[in-house]
Amino acid sequence: MIFRYEYHGGVWVDLEQPSEEEMQQIASEFSISGRIEKELLSPTPVPLVAADAGAALLVLHFPAHGAENGETGNQEIDVIVGKHFILTVRYEVIAPLYHLKKLLETQKLVAPHTLLTADVLFEILFVHLYTSVRDHINHVVDHLAHVERDMFDGAERTTVRSISSISREFLHMEAALANQEEPLGRFLNVLGQHEFFNAAFAERAEHILAERTQVARLIETHRAVASELRETNIALLEAGQNEIMKKLTIVNFIFLPLGLISWIFAMRTEGIPFISSPNAFWIVLAIMFGVAMLLTLFFIKKRWLF
Repeated sequence: MIFRYEYHGGVWVDLEQPSEEEMQQIASEFSISGRIEKELLSPTPVPLVAADAGAALLVLHFPAHGAENGETGNQEIDVIVGKHFILTVRYEVIAPLYHLKKLLETQKLVAPHTLLTADVLFEILFVHLYTSVRDHINHVVDHLAHVERDMFDGAERTTVRSISSISREFLHMEAALANQEEPLGRFLNVLGQHEFFNAAFAERAEHILAERTQVARLIETHRAVASELRETNIALLEAGQNEIMKKLTIVNFIFLPLGLISWIFAMRTEGIPFISSPNAFWIVLAIMFGVAMLLTLFFIKKRWLF
């Protein structure tokens, strides 16, 4: 699928899952070298920057919420910039690019005479991508807030896996943004050296880098919060287990003397009290009950039981 948007002095072409014929057509139209065209024919597993005299290529991977399994995955976007064109190549539906296309189509209908230059469109493209990452972060943060409430409402046993899953999501996002830092900076430097855009591009490049840095710091902050909540959850679990063990120990300590009493009166030896009494069972039972009550009151007074 090919989408075209004409801007002042050039064109933006977005290719979604392009075929080999479509790539050859676009490469011929914009005089893209065979080296860059080869990189566009299939996904690239790592970030990449490549440039020649007529164009520069940037391959980045952005974290995105998976629709099928609900986990965070990476979506690849290839950006090629030339003197009078911007190309984006992707191998799946990427929400921020889809929304940007709809926004531009609406803007063209509402204000058809608005001039949009190449450097502005390039900046808007990356701002939309990082805004999408920020929205993803906010979605995960909302989930973390729900987990936090459940944790302090006494469901700390069920929130262990949820907090670990959220921490893993933040870790994946942090790794994706960290891998972008060096190639994105290098790509923007190449664009400045080739003078594909006007003199105002330097400021826009700083804005793009600042967007990436801000999102990366946001991920780092919330990942630290998730780590602290995980430690708190572990502490609550340990406190609960310690409380259970304490109560079990106290109950065992109460029943230990009762077992000793029953064992003593179970001995068939001379001199055992109440052995000839018809109410011996009830007398021994009353003694055991009295001892149990005294021990229970003692533990309550010491605040060990309640």
